[in-house]
Amino acid sequence: MIGAGHAGLAASRFLTERSIDHVVLERGEVANSWRRERWDSLRLLTPNWQSRLPGHAYDGPDPDGYMTAGEVADFIARFAAVSRAPVRTSTPVTAVTPAIGGGYHVATAHGGIDCRCVVIASGACNRASVPPVHAAVPPDVAQITAFDYRNPGQLPDGGVLVVGPSATGLQLAAEIHRSGRPVTLSVGEHVRLPRTYRDRDVLWWMDRSGVWNQRYDEIDDLTRARRLPSPQLVGTPERATLDLNALGDIGVQIVGRLAAVRDGRVLFSGGLRNLFALADLKLDRLLDTFDEWAGRQAGAGLGAPHRFEPTRVPDSSPLHLDLRSGHIRSIVWATGFRPDYGWLRVPVLDEKGHLRHDGGVVASPGMYALGLPVLRRRKSTFIHGAEDDARDVVDHLAGYLATPR
Repeated sequence: MIGAGHAGLAASRFLTERSIDHVVLERGEVANSWRRERWDSLRLLTPNWQSRLPGHAYDGPDPDGYMTAGEVADFIARFAAVSRAPVRTSTPVTAVTPAIGGGYHVATAHGGIDCRCVVIASGACNRASVPPVHAAVPPDVAQITAFDYRNPGQLPDGGVLVVGPSATGLQLAAEIHRSGRPVTLSVGEHVRLPRTYRDRDVLWWMDRSGVWNQRYDEIDDLTRARRLPSPQLVGTPERATLDLNALGDIGVQIVGRLAAVRDGRVLFSGGLRNLFALADLKLDRLLDTFDEWAGRQAGAGLGAPHRFEPTRVPDSSPLHLDLRSGHIRSIVWATGFRPDYGWLRVPVLDEKGHLRHDGGVVASPGMYALGLPVLRRRKSTFIHGAEDDARDVVDHLAGYLATPR
């Protein structure tokens, strides 16, 4: 097992239950990315009651709250302890290669391990995904990725361009704006969600209506579903909705998708109206799904159906900004993340560097993956989504081990 995050530890629990000998290799400490690779104010998008792993669930005083990154790390570490996971910390994997006679050789900083199976649970967010146009940004404009961002104090005084309309981009745009810096947010395709709907957290609806349990083999365009940005949500005590309207209300300037950087000028595409209309349409269709499910629940005590204000198109939205003018002093790239498979010496990556797998069964005998977007269900990357995926993958792994070589 490579990775001692929530997905790897969930699989370890099921391997232990089946008495399958294994070891969990972790480059740092348990829940390392939550401890080392998150911004200071980050909270989970999912409410605390939804934080659960096999036989382990949140039991604190605030079930409707949202854990901080530190609290998530502690939650996962407690699970590792109570499940007695065989974790080797500070053991980075340097290479995985096919072994002579079958199986794999896993090289680490502390020696090698030969094994019949490998489960890759190293996460989907190991490296920031930054578009090539960043190389054309003038050198006096500071650039930072969401992977390295911790707080607004890292940024120089002056205007900030945040690129990316996912949960990360919106949260950073709001936080940086509150620090007193003018913020421009570049927006492309996005997933709009309210924090609450009909008196319940929107993720309660995703859970109860079955949307999150939709299987990967039931999705029409799986490739696209796996590459959608995270929904526009934020976890706050007020259970506030953070969408483009909310950002516009506080003074964040909304512009189109960043198309190019040329001669010191950053160029944005037009068409915000169509972009917003598509996101609003998808939201309304999702709410229709919730309402249809609610209509079948007798005496559920849910609030009345309603719809949200459409995303407002700015009265004026510039199509370019001069990065040499001094107005924009820094750029925050919130353009997504990608796994790092630089250590994987097995031919299982496609031309874009994505792992080739079928619901976590990698295209090499005895190799598996966990923790990737829509791995087996729409909820796969969330903490509570790890249990079902890990159970399925371990079932397949156990069957593979039971097959004679």
